[in-house]
Amino acid sequence: MHAAEIRLPLAEVVAVLQDLNEFVVSLDRIGSRQASGTADERTVGEFVADWDVARRLARARRVISVALDEQLSEEANAEIDALCERGRFYGEGGGRGVGVEPRE
Repeated sequence: MHAAEIRLPLAEVVAVLQDLNEFVVSLDRIGSRQASGTADERTVGEFVADWDVARRLARARRVISVALDEQLSEEANAEIDALCERGRFYGEGGGRGVGVEPRE
């Protein structure tokens, strides 16, 4: 992949960062509660549903994707799409990806 810079509107970047910060902090707190025994396996699912996590993450992905589509060539976007398709997705390979190291 070649070095390139992508510009995003500040308001959209801030909105995405706010969502990501809420998710990271909340999931950390849920993990702490699970470790202490004050939360169970349903807690994460409830959080995802109640906080509309899927829609908000899809919006973050859309903000970035639109900027890439507008500012990079078709070839560069195709390369990025191919890299994204190689990601790990829940439910593939028999379930939860047990034994697979998480990416940062």
